[in-house]
Amino acid sequence: MMRQAGRYMAVYRKLAEKYPSFRERSETTELIVEISLQPWRAFQPDGVIIFSDILTPLPAFGISFDIEEVKGPVIQSPIRSEEGLKKLHPIDLEKVDFVGESLKILRNEVGEKAAVLGFVGAPWTIATYIVEGGTTRTYTNIKRMCHTAPHVLRTLLSHLTEAISDYIVYQVNCGAHCIQIFDSWGGQLPPDVWDRWSKPYIKEIVSAVKKKCPGTPLVLYINGNGGLLERMKDTGADVIGLDWTVDMADGRRRLGSQMKVQGNVDPAYLFGPLPVLTDEIHRVVGCAGPRGHILNLGHGVLVRTPEEAVAHFFDVVRGLRYETLFQDSATKQFEPVA
Repeated sequence: MMRQAGRYMAVYRKLAEKYPSFRERSETTELIVEISLQPWRAFQPDGVIIFSDILTPLPAFGISFDIEEVKGPVIQSPIRSEEGLKKLHPIDLEKVDFVGESLKILRNEVGEKAAVLGFVGAPWTIATYIVEGGTTRTYTNIKRMCHTAPHVLRTLLSHLTEAISDYIVYQVNCGAHCIQIFDSWGGQLPPDVWDRWSKPYIKEIVSAVKKKCPGTPLVLYINGNGGLLERMKDTGADVIGLDWTVDMADGRRRLGSQMKVQGNVDPAYLFGPLPVLTDEIHRVVGCAGPRGHILNLGHGVLVRTPEEAVAHFFDVVRGLRYETLFQDSATKQFEPVA
């Protein structure tokens, strides 16, 4: 479950009181391991996601950042010119050794009981923070650069592509079974612009990782990806994550029956009555069909989500058997998905 560790859990909030800095919590091996295991101990999901952030590797290739309580990520010196590019250097993986050590410990801790999952940000999404200086609602600086300084933006994206590729391989070598690539803000681009400024770099990452780690599944998730599904498929990712605004049956038709999908229960359902959540899980599974579907939320767990709802989600999922739930009608209803 995306963002399965975090503030909705009482044990996490208690730990955060003792260690109030998010960067300390996400860059200290002992804390990373503890937080990553909290939902596994509580709910026994089939995946343990390393507690980290898509911005975690930035200092390892020359970008300093802070995380402020209200504003979130802050980069004091945004890159918007050739001069700014000079601070970049190849990723120094020793500077993210806490990630590698945590993955090794998690892999040993869970053994064969669960998959260990890593993740990264896609070049475009990481670039939005580096260019804008933090979070934004408009993305005007980076969108303007597409036209006023395309050579600077291309250089930045190419550098990020190489660094992220190396970072993925590092995570896999340290124990990650699967990696999810978050192009969280790719959905802020018109599809033709995403084709130029995001897709080629993701495609390059997928190709590079497949050469070095051919057996590692790569999941691609974009928030607001309804207009990008077919284009996402072209990246070569093994699994396409659908956000909660995409109709699962429509997504499967558009992507084809051979493309694996993940998602896409609206996380807001976890605030409702548990029987309603059960019905929605059944609906999503039914729309996805009997093969090639990883049930998940269509976005990360929201703050203040009731823990009992998360527990119920996993209980329902563990008890699901597509064949018995839908019996003969399933085959007739979902064979046309292609």
